[in-house]
Amino acid sequence: MKISRVFTAPNQLTLLRMAFVPFIVIELVDGRYFWALVLFVVAGFSDGLDGLLARKLHQQTLLGQYLDPIADKLLLSTMFPVLSILHKIPWKYTVVVFSRDASILAASAVLFAISGLRDFRPSIFGKANTFSQIAAVFFVLVLAIRPARWIWILRTVFLHATFAFTIVSALHYVFLVQQRLRVHVHALPEHASAGTKRLEVR
Repeated sequence: MKISRVFTAPNQLTLLRMAFVPFIVIELVDGRYFWALVLFVVAGFSDGLDGLLARKLHQQTLLGQYLDPIADKLLLSTMFPVLSILHKIPWKYTVVVFSRDASILAASAVLFAISGLRDFRPSIFGKANTFSQIAAVFFVLVLAIRPARWIWILRTVFLHATFAFTIVSALHYVFLVQQRLRVHVHALPEHASAGTKRLEVR
């Protein structure tokens, strides 16, 4: 793989988003919620920009397909426990989010190891879950800066949405994995027979 295909502009933005995570945590721990919010918004903006650049510049790479969700999970999986430790997000939401992500990660690793299955594209429910998590964290930070009832309401709505979409997306993931495994298993005999035919010809 050429180095230019690895360090494309979209991939560099994704790596930059990952680099923001420790600085956001430092701002949170020091109680500087405004700057934590600024960095979080910049990270979120880069998330949309890297995908747009990849499509416009025709720089969609396999590395980018893996890096982008990893960067999202790293950011959100760090924000939820830190904000729970700071008593800004109830622990039940963090536990549900972490349990879902850990289960999917473990299942993906096992499926790849035993069957070579690597088609783990996010579903519509997974994307909705990511959006609700981002919105929840955003309004949690805004509420810490400017306490207001309407902000508290939005924060509560998106936390509830996160709870619901986390469960729904996990169940949908199980359904999708079963479907893809079924297709994968049915495709194996065809490849095997095709390989046998090629050997017979030789």
